[in-house]
Amino acid sequence: MKSPVDLTLLPEHRRGHGAMYGGLNHGRIDVEQVRTVLAGLSLPRFDGGRLVLAVDVSPWLRSDAPCSAERLFCHVYGRAKTASQFIPGWPYSFVAALEPGATSWTAILDAVRLGPVDDVTAVTAAQLRGVVERLIAAGQWRAGDPAIVIVSDAGYDVTRLAWVLRDLPVELVGRVRSDRVMRLPKPPRVYDPKGGRPPKHGPEFRFAEPETWPEAAITTITDTTNYGKAETQAWDRVHPRLTHRSSWLDHDGELPLVEGTLIRLKAEHLSRDRDAPPVWLWSSKTGVTPADVDRFWQAFLRRFDLEHTFRFAKQTLGWTTPKLRSPEAADRWTWILIVAHTQLRLARPLAKDLRRPWEKPAASGRLTPARVRRGFRNIRAHLACPARVPKPRGAGPGRPPGVKNKHRAPRYDVGKTVKRPETLKAIGKPGRSW
Repeated sequence: MKSPVDLTLLPEHRRGHGAMYGGLNHGRIDVEQVRTVLAGLSLPRFDGGRLVLAVDVSPWLRSDAPCSAERLFCHVYGRAKTASQFIPGWPYSFVAALEPGATSWTAILDAVRLGPVDDVTAVTAAQLRGVVERLIAAGQWRAGDPAIVIVSDAGYDVTRLAWVLRDLPVELVGRVRSDRVMRLPKPPRVYDPKGGRPPKHGPEFRFAEPETWPEAAITTITDTTNYGKAETQAWDRVHPRLTHRSSWLDHDGELPLVEGTLIRLKAEHLSRDRDAPPVWLWSSKTGVTPADVDRFWQAFLRRFDLEHTFRFAKQTLGWTTPKLRSPEAADRWTWILIVAHTQLRLARPLAKDLRRPWEKPAASGRLTPARVRRGFRNIRAHLACPARVPKPRGAGPGRPPGVKNKHRAPRYDVGKTVKRPETLKAIGKPGRSW
């Protein structure tokens, strides 16, 4: 799709192009009702009926839209390793249910646009809490079921999320940077005649210094199809040393010990025999088994399926194609795309493989989102239309000829509009001693 106007030229669209933009700019979508419906649909599950969710951010870049409000600087990767740049746009946080095995399908459950005054960790925690609570209300999780696994990339404060969501039946697995320093559990207390406060943290665990690593509690080796042997090492009750900064600045009382399992994943090689750097993961679950360790890193690798969903939404469904001015209109268009993607996912068993001459045949259960979309028009003809028949009104009067637009559109700055305090002194609490 090149523009929303192209949709109005299709036979399925029974309204004009003016109604299309009028609906995007001034329409109403019951977002809470859509979220509830999405949580009640059939969702993919892993072994044992376990739900695995992924959270990630994808930007709607709007670099040439100075009249669009609430834009932020979005991090965009370039083709080269050091070609990353920041481009103005609207970042959206998505939560989706993942499928086991190699696939490009995900079940999108929620989307939230990050604004200039939002704290990413706080918004993500509230978003995940809402998704999990809706899943529980819809009967997707019951008492006695395995915990819901939530995977995230290194851009999230996984330990903070684990602490905020500790009252929910979830296990968080997030990638952490390879230059981090965490702490081992404190050693057993030994009587010291000199007295003094017992230590709260154990020795340092420096990811980049193997001499600081103790012997791994769990070691597993798994044969993979494309990357040789995957070796994992796991250490129990590893935690960061928290300070009253960032998301912990407003925490009252003594800072908690957020213990979890630290996992180091090292593949034998990447594609084309390239060297594979180690991947560090942290899980909120302690006392894990070797099966848990393998389940965590395999679930994390399925997180990259969400990247296929982003690419399909942008390149095929046209998520970021419309040149909309207001962020509210962008939100409405985003939810329309989520509903469209959900319709394609539900139509997978009904779609036929309308492949191109150069494409290989695929089984009905292995059709990609693009192939299902290709055959959705044949399915659409047999579906009922819940919308009422439009009433013709004719063209609107528009602006009188020869009259110029005297209302200049306002310009907006890009970036955060609220400077957050960084120290206790900045928020007027310099006297804390813990």
